[in-house]
Amino acid sequence: MEKRYVGVDLHRNQFTVCVRLENGRTYLRAWRLEALSQFVKKLRPTDEVAVEVTGNTRLFYEAVRSEVARVVVVDTNQFRVITQSVKKTDANDAQLLALYLAKGLLPEVRMKDKQHGQIASLTQTRDTLVKLRTTLKNKVNNILSARGINLAKEALSSEKKLDEVLGLPLEELVRIELRVIVAQIRSLNGSIRELEKTIAEEASKLEGHKNLTSIKGIGKITGAILLSVIGDVNDFPDEHRLASYFGIVPRVSNSNATQHSGHIHKRGSKLGRTALVQASLIAANYSPYLRNFYERVKARRGAGRAIIALARKFLGIMYRTLKNHWVFEDFPHFVLAEAA
Repeated sequence: MEKRYVGVDLHRNQFTVCVRLENGRTYLRAWRLEALSQFVKKLRPTDEVAVEVTGNTRLFYEAVRSEVARVVVVDTNQFRVITQSVKKTDANDAQLLALYLAKGLLPEVRMKDKQHGQIASLTQTRDTLVKLRTTLKNKVNNILSARGINLAKEALSSEKKLDEVLGLPLEELVRIELRVIVAQIRSLNGSIRELEKTIAEEASKLEGHKNLTSIKGIGKITGAILLSVIGDVNDFPDEHRLASYFGIVPRVSNSNATQHSGHIHKRGSKLGRTALVQASLIAANYSPYLRNFYERVKARRGAGRAIIALARKFLGIMYRTLKNHWVFEDFPHFVLAEAA
């Protein structure tokens, strides 16, 4: 059976398909999304399929993955042939996906299982709401500061302080604005609490959650974020691959006999990278080993590079903890629990 390479430009209501044969011939067809089951019936076990990352990629992926030899999910932000194409059409995008799939040159995105994917979505929504709440708190502080009232940095985290803000003797229009903003902050507080409760409960069911949270510095929410990014740790043959996935390895460029290492490439999850850095800094407060490592690097290369080096070191500990199913009795001194 002749091998086929199938490029799919996926949208919310439809998708365009390019089937490329080994001899280079191509066939194009547009499908409505509700006809996905009919499309699946036309696939062959030897087919390879490439599809762009969109909001409904998982729906498409789950429908086709058992029917073909391979499904490659592509982040088009890392595939400039499409993003910078001068001929930006659905048909052209599908043809490019099929062509580069046949050549083995597509940047592939890992598709984690449904459970990890759902928790990742919850943590991303929580992060969005936390940032929105911070923006609103900053707005309140700016309004009050303009009138000579300066609050402590974390003052607006308490209900009592929010009530005090509403009771301030200010102009009517300002009071209305503050009343609306405070109501939104309180609503966000409730939503964030609900998300955090759900994340903590669901993440505790993930394999490796008990192992990671036995490390001092990784709480329930941070553990959930990190595990939702990592997925199955066995997907990574070594800790360097995991570090690359998190985006904390330096860019390397080679020219003739010259090699340069630059800043970290930051291609991984920004939320995961932030959680990793924060957890590593907290862990360093407890672990003499990590604290001494950080101080040595800081003395030679500065605080910024020391933080990244610490995060990289800490990620290596996480990797080995998950791979070896370690549970720590005393993390600062690397003492494992007897049951482990």
